[in-house]
Formats: sequence, C-alpha cells, structure tokens
Amino acid sequence: MKPAVWVVRLPWGLVVIALALMLLGWLGIARSEDLAEGPGGYTRQQLVWSFLGLAAMFLTTLPSYRILCRWSYVVFALALALLVLVYFFPPVHGTHRWIRLAGLSLQPSEFAKIAFVLALARYLMYRENYRRFRGLCMPLVLTLIPVVLVLREPDLGTSLVFIPVLFAMLFAAGARKRDLATLALCGVLTLPALWTQMSREQRSRVTSLFEQTLPGERPSDDGYHLHQAKQLLALGGVWGSWLSGEPVDDRAVYRLPEDHTDFIFTVLGERFGWLGSFGLQFLVVLLSWRGMAVAEATAEPFGRLAAVGVVALFAVQSLINTAMTVGLLPVTGLSLPLVSYGGSGLVAHCLALGLVLNIGLRPGYEVAGEPFRFSRRS
Repeated sequence: MKPAVWVVRLPWGLVVIALALMLLGWLGIARSEDLAEGPGGYTRQQLVWSFLGLAAMFLTTLPSYRILCRWSYVVFALALALLVLVYFFPPVHGTHRWIRLAGLSLQPSEFAKIAFVLALARYLMYRENYRRFRGLCMPLVLTLIPVVLVLREPDLGTSLVFIPVLFAMLFAAGARKRDLATLALCGVLTLPALWTQMSREQRSRVTSLFEQTLPGERPSDDGYHLHQAKQLLALGGVWGSWLSGEPVDDRAVYRLPEDHTDFIFTVLGERFGWLGSFGLQFLVVLLSWRGMAVAEATAEPFGRLAAVGVVALFAVQSLINTAMTVGLLPVTGLSLPLVSYGGSGLVAHCLALGLVLNIGLRPGYEVAGEPFRFSRRS
C-alpha cells in the first residue's frame, strides 16, 4: 500500500483514543509513585513500553491481515505452547504467569487472547454449522483450552475474558440467539464445578466481596484491597486531588497494593475525581464504537470477525477491571487495557489495536454475504 493511501485510510480516530488512554495511564502511574513515596521508575519504564507498543501497532498495519488468517491456527498453537511453558519456570508470588529469560518477563496469557480471536475468526469465517446448537461445540472447545490453562496458573481475571469474547464473535457470525442463551444457561449450571477447581485464594476473593466492614474496623486480608480502593475513590471526590488537594494528611490512607497495575482506575479517580473516572469510561466506549465501525465497514468475513473480537476484548476487560475496583465483581488481578502498568499487556493490546487498524485500511477485499448480520454501507 502506498504511503499516501495508508495515511488517508488509517482510522486515526482509534490512534488518538489509544494515545489518550496511554496518557491517562502515565498520569496514573506517576500518581501511584508519588503516593508510594519510594523508588519507583514505573512511569519511565511505561514510557519505553509505550513507544515499543506504538511501533508494534503501526508495524502491524503494513502487511495484509489476510496473512494472519492463513497462519491463525499456527499462532494459536504457539500461544497454547507458551501457556504450557510457563509451568517450567519458577512461580512468581505463587503463580505461573511469566516466562523470564535474560532479565525480561513475558506474560503469554496477554498474547493468547489475541491468538484466540484470530483462531476463532478463522474457524467461523465461512462455516454455517454454528447456526445449530451442536455446531457450537468446536468454538466452545477452542475457548475452553486456553481458559483451563490460564485458570490453572492461576489467573482468574484473564480466564474470564475469553467467554464473553466467544459470545460476541458467535453473535456477529450469525449464531441463533436461542442457542447462545442455551449455551449461557449451561455455563451457569457448570459454575459449581468451576468453584471446585478454583484455588483457595480465588474463592476467598469471591467471598470477601460480600463481607461488610464497619466504620473504623480493619478489613480482612482478602477485603483489604477493595476497602482501600473504595476509600481512594471517595477521597478523590468530584474534582480530585489534582484540583482540590489531598483531604487527609495520613499517607497510610492512600496506600493501595498494585495501584499502578490492577487498581489504576482507582488512582485516576483519586487524582482527577469523578470527571476523570467518567472521562476514562467515555474513552473506552468511544474506542469500542470506533472499532465496531471498522467491523461494520469491512466486507471480508475474517477481518470483520477479528475486529469484533478485539473490540469485545477491550470492552470486556475494561468492564471487569472497573467493576472489581468498585466492588461489583471480585478482585481478579486484571489490568486496564492501554492504561495499567505492564509491558506484556501494553504491547499485546497495541498489537490487537494494530490489527483493527489493519482491517480498517483494507475493508473491501471480497463481498461477505451470510452468515453475517451486517451489510456493508454503500
């Protein structure tokens, strides 16, 4: 593709939204370092990863995404192999989530989500058997394999993302609503079996969600994170400490473990108040809307399904992360895309967004009729 055509066709709106989310992430991480009052360096490291992520995002737009279509199953197999490989490395904080080599850490589960979207889009692109309930078996198997591997790390938060993405892609591909509802009911009925497979720590995070802490009473160990997160949001108020200052002098009140990763939304709420929190949510909604516009304008089936999967990935993960910080869902240790600190997560989400940009650059390779619900705009 010629450079001039690339510049004109690229969905720059998505790029601007991604940069805005990264900027909020930098400000939140800087605030967490300030509250920690100790040696950090997280903001500087996040800037390095941001440049690497942006470079990966733009490089992803250069070759045709149809190359990924041909290699999607291979990419998925490699991702599963990495999810198995993590068990051959020493655990970190009691979990097998990272591959550490030469001082570098890689979290394969972040990239497995993208590989899953590619493999599922490849499987669904021309098939019609998922219009019958028994045809949903293979997509379900493709989903459960990474879910089980990630859940055994253990990483409950990441494992929760796969199922909603599956439903979103099946719906976009044309699966019947009745079959999807039946599948969801079957999933609900299997929750007791899932509970037996969860670790003791994961169960305690679920039960602590329903524990009430009286004023002045110290919360339990499992409810400490949620208690501190709610407290930080309350201290931020409407305008946040950026404008109104810090209402409490006791620095222990602002102490929140993992505030630069899983609880970055809370830190931003404390710093910029309700307006900052709502602004962050608005950017996520805007990113999802612009991503769905790319999917709707794409006539090629693999590209459309892949775009829907990436948008669902961003939306679901953002929703789970935000809900757990305000006590609507158990604390699961899931990052906020493009905002939370972390190299693997940031680069992986930049690659996913680069895939959507790639699809937006090449929307009309071939006409896609059924089974898709959408029709290409004239």
